[in-house]
Amino acid sequence: MAAVPPVVDLETWRKELAALRVREKAATKELDAIAAQRRRLPAVRMPDYTLAGADGPVRLVDIFEGKSQLIVYNHMWNPDAEWQCGGCTSFTSSFTRLDFLANYDARFVIVTQGPIDAALAYAKRVGNTMTWYSTADSPFGADVDAPPGGGFAVNVFLRDGDTVYRTWHTSGRGTEQLTYTFALVDILPYGRQEEWQNSPEGWPQGPAYSGWLDSPDVARLYGTG
Repeated sequence: MAAVPPVVDLETWRKELAALRVREKAATKELDAIAAQRRRLPAVRMPDYTLAGADGPVRLVDIFEGKSQLIVYNHMWNPDAEWQCGGCTSFTSSFTRLDFLANYDARFVIVTQGPIDAALAYAKRVGNTMTWYSTADSPFGADVDAPPGGGFAVNVFLRDGDTVYRTWHTSGRGTEQLTYTFALVDILPYGRQEEWQNSPEGWPQGPAYSGWLDSPDVARLYGTG
């Protein structure tokens, strides 16, 4: 028999929902306050890096393509792996329509430690439609906390003319706010169904990450084979 929440009358349900809504609204206001603090962070001036793109070498400042703001997802890369990081592959596969960022004077791209030809081939294999760049021959990745053999990261930059500033960084669960996937799953009655989560007795739960798409899954669903 499936696990089911306590069943109550409509009035009781609305009362419980209203109590939860108070906390949800408070969380929304806290996120607004965090975003306001983020907008007031100081910045770090960046050197003039050169990365590799699909059309050859490209300066970091030119990756902005005339925009003033740039979000970079630093995609993990294992040179000996048949499949790259499942979390990175699954996470970035969710970003398919990014043109709206132009209205905010911004771009969102992927930078990886993998050689550009291998990175582009992998993107095609898993159906990733974002723009990829390589920092394989540049210290850029290491300098923004995504070194060779290291983890993933999100970095944000601001351009003023030919000068680039680093304004924000996160990794780990800090990236969850950037995707709709966890937000959708978290409103489901069973949630993520992972053992670490606080769920009622009898709720389905499994190992952490067990519901995530792995790289072969992403390739099967969206890639070119």
